[in-house]
Amino acid sequence: MFKGVATALITPFSEGAVDYKSFEKFIQWQIEKGVDALLVLGTTGEAPSISEEERKELVSFAVKLVNGRVPLIVGTGTNSTEKTLKMTLQAQDLGADGALIVTPYYNKPVQEGLYQHYAYIAKRVEIPIIIYNVPSRTGVNILPETVVRLAADFKNIVGVKEASGNMAQIDLLLLKLKGVRDDFLVWSGNDDQAFHLMCSGGHGVISVLSNVVPDLTAMMCKKTLEGNLEEARELHLKLFPLMKALFVETNPIPVKFGVSLLGMCKNELRLPLVPASEKTRELVESTMKELGVLS
Repeated sequence: MFKGVATALITPFSEGAVDYKSFEKFIQWQIEKGVDALLVLGTTGEAPSISEEERKELVSFAVKLVNGRVPLIVGTGTNSTEKTLKMTLQAQDLGADGALIVTPYYNKPVQEGLYQHYAYIAKRVEIPIIIYNVPSRTGVNILPETVVRLAADFKNIVGVKEASGNMAQIDLLLLKLKGVRDDFLVWSGNDDQAFHLMCSGGHGVISVLSNVVPDLTAMMCKKTLEGNLEEARELHLKLFPLMKALFVETNPIPVKFGVSLLGMCKNELRLPLVPASEKTRELVESTMKELGVLS
């Protein structure tokens, strides 16, 4: 798949509709700034509020525009195994390079249920699958033992986006993977832990931060993976205030405002999400100015 940074792209809207003109401009800018991969229709892309028709149009548009320049991953996870399979097959048929599949939310399966969910899909698709672990949103935590079991049993399950926030759990996962799958990749799902995860042997980040600073995020990942830890650490600490500012309200509320300040999209979200509060807008803008992103 990729090592480094994949941007979990925002979805631009204008007067309620997907703004494809802004989306094209934004994708081109991301690639020019050196990101290693792109993710469409993740949480940051407001996937829960995207209709089936819009989903097909968005994925088709992105596949055609990216045209193989970087891997294009599509978020296809739901809390229905059959629906997830359907959406993953659609992404495969439309030419996506991989699928990010979140653990089923709200119905809270046990570890065996999580294993069977991913196994069912992996047996029926050819596209590479990335497991997405984000307990704060789903209410369920896929444990290292379950991830390793899936990695051992299914070659098309190629990695995991780890957003548990538990570095001890991530270290244990990296330890348990040794000798099982050398090609199985572990990415951070939290920007503020990406540097630390890569120092432990992980492979990068699927990032919210890189919506706003793709070049700096890519550089931080590159230097860390190359072992240039002093410069990487300086970049991590330089970016840290913005990492935190982009999560003072529910993602993608702050980051969409940040991207709008760059002139890349309107500050428009779909209900039940609402635009950032005045306090958040002031924090994001001042942090971007301190970083030198805004004049």
